[in-house]
Amino acid sequence: SASTLPGIPKTAAMVKYSCEAKIPSKSCKAAGSDLRVHYKNTYETAQAIKGRTLRNAQAYLEDVCQKRRCVPFRRYKGCIGRTPQAKEFKMSQGRWPIKSAKILLDLLTNAESNAEFKNLDIENLVITHVQVSEAQQGRRRTYRAHGRINAYMNCPCHVQFILSEQEEAVEKPEQEEAKPKKFTKKQLAKRRLQVGG
Repeated sequence: SASTLPGIPKTAAMVKYSCEAKIPSKSCKAAGSDLRVHYKNTYETAQAIKGRTLRNAQAYLEDVCQKRRCVPFRRYKGCIGRTPQAKEFKMSQGRWPIKSAKILLDLLTNAESNAEFKNLDIENLVITHVQVSEAQQGRRRTYRAHGRINAYMNCPCHVQFILSEQEEAVEKPEQEEAKPKKFTKKQLAKRRLQVGG
């Protein structure tokens, strides 16, 4: 369901998700539209939590807000400073986008309440789908020298999450007998050459 966060208009229509969960009964969704946070920062923060469990992602975002861990910048990395905290991700560039982290934490809380409503196992939820896309830019103006006016835009974004229950790992049964390998005439000829040479 679309969450009611501070930056979202209350009359927002239902969000159309770019992909559906494999097992809808064992997954939950959360989305936010026109969020007043920078698209690029939010994109990098969302990519950093993709594939994590719900609890792990929440702990990580809390650490980012406290500047104990950084968000690695992989795509939008022009003029991004380097930090030793990015070594955790085998990267060198990282930042601490606190506003983006707080918005994503709110969305994860919304997803958690949606999961409780569907009676899902919250400790077993994994973030399987994250999408951050650019929203329509807000337009303001700034006044420059010699009586000129320039655009002063902001870059909000839409975010959507799908969380699914992790499937329990099933052990692969041992093969009873290895099937004899079949070779073509060409392969046999090559092998004979290798042995002879």
